[in-house]
Formats: sequence, C-alpha cells, structure tokens
Amino acid sequence: MKIIVFGATGKTGRQVVQRALDAGHEVTAFVRDPARLDVHHPQLHVSVGQVTTDQAAVTAAVEGHDAVISALGTARTLHGMRSPTIMSQAMPVIIQAMTDGGVDRLVFLSSFGVGDSYAAAPPLLKVMFRYFLGPVYADKAAAEKLLRDSTLNWTLVYPVLLTNGPHTGAYRSDVSVKLTGMPRISRADVADFMLNQIDSSAFSRSVAVLTPGK
Repeated sequence: MKIIVFGATGKTGRQVVQRALDAGHEVTAFVRDPARLDVHHPQLHVSVGQVTTDQAAVTAAVEGHDAVISALGTARTLHGMRSPTIMSQAMPVIIQAMTDGGVDRLVFLSSFGVGDSYAAAPPLLKVMFRYFLGPVYADKAAAEKLLRDSTLNWTLVYPVLLTNGPHTGAYRSDVSVKLTGMPRISRADVADFMLNQIDSSAFSRSVAVLTPGK
C-alpha cells in the first residue's frame, strides 16, 4: 500500500515509517525539515511543507495514497515553549487534503486522557493531565471533534504513557479501559498497532485505547 505519514520525524513517527518500509509499503514522509529524517530507503519519498498552514502542499502530497497515518506531536516554539494548537490547526488541513484527493483512511495518534478517556484514568494521571497537559489535551480534543464531524474513515489511537522500549507485540486494544497505576507502552508497539489499522475495520470511526499486556 501507499501510505503518507505526518509527524514522521518524531519518535513515534519514525517507528511508523520504518515498520511500514520493513513491511513492504511505499511510504511518503511529510516533514518540515527533511534533515531531521534519518531514515533512508528506496520505497521512501519525502514531501516538505508545514502541515498546519500549507494546504496546497499537503493536498498534493496526500493525493494518490491509500491511507494516512498521523503521528504528529506537540511542537515547540523558538523560545522552547510548547505550542498548544498544532493538532487543531493541522486537522482541517489534513481533512481537506484527504477529501480533495479521495483518500478515506486516517489513523491518528492522540493520547489516553483526551475526551471521554479522562474518566477512566487513575487519579495520579488525572492530576498530570489537568495541571501539566491541559492546553495540549484541549488542543487534541478540538482536533478530534473536527475529525469526528468529518466523513472520513478514522481511528483515534489512545496509548497510555509512551516509552522508547522495543517492539514486543504484547499489547491490548479496546474502545475503553479502566486503568490502575501508571501503565506504559513502547512507541514501537504503538507504531505496530497503527500500521495494522490501515486496512482493518476493527476500529473504524472509533477510539482504540492501547495498554500493555495480552
């Protein structure tokens, strides 16, 4: 399949790109700075642009692909502060590009604790979400509302706390979970799940919460 990946230079995005290439897919990485993409492969193509503002570049890049995977993360400004609006700015651009290009499938990385999943979080995580990630999670929730209101075939991926550990394949996915403690999952396992969803209807127009274990 032909897959375009947004957020390809991030920690999870790189995992998505590499696993997709290893699986034999043709991959386009949409990036702001191609120098940050340290993956090289004959089946890898690079498109350059700003996903939050460059509608023409995003539309041109998306056209002709079978699926879109977004692993966008929260950007940092020149002063080192987090920009809390990247998701809500990027989402309408991606939706428009997919609509114009006739591309229907989108797998979008979000976070556990966004939207309705907040109620299922343990108390310590709720404190962290509320006091340290409030603006970031509000931005993700706003972006998700735009996606839910679209006609696209989307899946919102809600992993628990992310690590840089290896791929294990030992993870669970469900539309909702009740958590205890501070569970963690590797970015490699999240990338594996996201890639598996591009031709699956298991979580079509649904949330998928990812937790460790079988």
